[in-house]
Amino acid sequence: MKAHEGMYIGGEWRAAAGGDTIAVVNPADEQVIGHVPAGIPEDVDAAVFAAHEAFPAWAATPPAERAAKIAALRDVLVARKDEIAETVTAELGAPLPFSQMVHAGVPILVAGSYAELAASYAFEEKVGNSTVYAEPVGVVGAITPWNYPLHQIVAKVAPALAAGCTVVLKPAEDTPLTAQLFAEAVHEAGIPAGVFNLVTGLGPVAGQALAEHPGVDLVSFTGSTAVGKQIGATAGAAVKRVALELGGKSANVILPSADLAKAVGVGIANVMGNSGQTCSAWTRMLVHTTQYDEAVALAAEAAAKYGDRIGPLVNAKQHARVRGYIDKGVAEGARLVAGGSEAPREQGYFVSPTVFADVTPEMTIAQEEIFGPVVSIIRYEDEDEALRIANGTVYGLAGAVWAADDAEAVAFARRMDTGQVDINGGRFNPLAPFGGYKQSGVGRELGAHGLSEYLQTKSLQF
Repeated sequence: MKAHEGMYIGGEWRAAAGGDTIAVVNPADEQVIGHVPAGIPEDVDAAVFAAHEAFPAWAATPPAERAAKIAALRDVLVARKDEIAETVTAELGAPLPFSQMVHAGVPILVAGSYAELAASYAFEEKVGNSTVYAEPVGVVGAITPWNYPLHQIVAKVAPALAAGCTVVLKPAEDTPLTAQLFAEAVHEAGIPAGVFNLVTGLGPVAGQALAEHPGVDLVSFTGSTAVGKQIGATAGAAVKRVALELGGKSANVILPSADLAKAVGVGIANVMGNSGQTCSAWTRMLVHTTQYDEAVALAAEAAAKYGDRIGPLVNAKQHARVRGYIDKGVAEGARLVAGGSEAPREQGYFVSPTVFADVTPEMTIAQEEIFGPVVSIIRYEDEDEALRIANGTVYGLAGAVWAADDAEAVAFARRMDTGQVDINGGRFNPLAPFGGYKQSGVGRELGAHGLSEYLQTKSLQF
């Protein structure tokens, strides 16, 4: 798609208040593919004003009508799914088949789920002599990351619109073209002017202006834990609602009774998808000592198959960061069994699929979020030690447990300090709540739990 030179505010594309632009780079070949405006606080002011003006009418729109508009948006995303996939591939670098299946496909599922929820959700209930209403919070400031550029937008905007809120979106500066395409889809779907607004720009400028804006009633942020802490502090000082979906260091726990080959193979695939740029990726593989050597061999073999099947990292900074973590793993005594920090190609921000063995729980690569195609295999002696290792980070976003039967895996998963666990390779469910324990965040996205984040409660007593 061709980049827009303005912001989408109040139902139209408007010239940006400032003159600076952001170059959009294809990470596969390092070529500039477009420019978008770098928003400043004046752009954010205009967008928040438009959202504030549109809020009363949208909040008063019957849920069934809001549902119909979200369904229309879903239909536009379906019609433009090929363009979405091509755009994500161009600015994020994901291989086209992955972009088609995940980056375009999952947001369509999520948008459809909120079209149905908007029509069926109980916005009113009787409790004794009271009537309790779930009402929209107001204007939402949505700040989204680059790793799943459309999914993260839809996971915030769709429930906000279903709840009756209006939105100002500040997308990641690395993947703004996907956000502009989404704004086009909103317009094409006939969603009223001002209900959705888009300001592109840098996080410390446009993002901070949005998070701090007194006209924003709720800030929903997905990104690093460090930035999430800043946004949480800003929101707390203003007594403002906040939802934070932050980092992870998820454990893939393979119990001795599990199908080892399947658990290792799926575990490697989980991390290699999206080039490891997934906050919920199972980057720590925990294996019983009696099966450890076999698991290491299986993991190395599996990772080798991904050499030409994963895309680059999103930018030069991420490229250097991930390679630095690999070097640190070697320096701290972990054993490379696949990949390494040497760039596999002369051009593009590529990193080889990398597997470490002999990783101990306190190593940097076992504690910090790398956000690249890097797996650490950790040995455990018994289930209690496996649980201590699994729970032994500041994060608690996701995880996996494998065992001979679901009941055994569930018993372990219930003791994990994490927001969601896949049991024996459980499939993605767009209706299941997504979010973390500990420093992985506050609040939930997806399904009815995600919708409730954008609602506040009022009770009338009779």
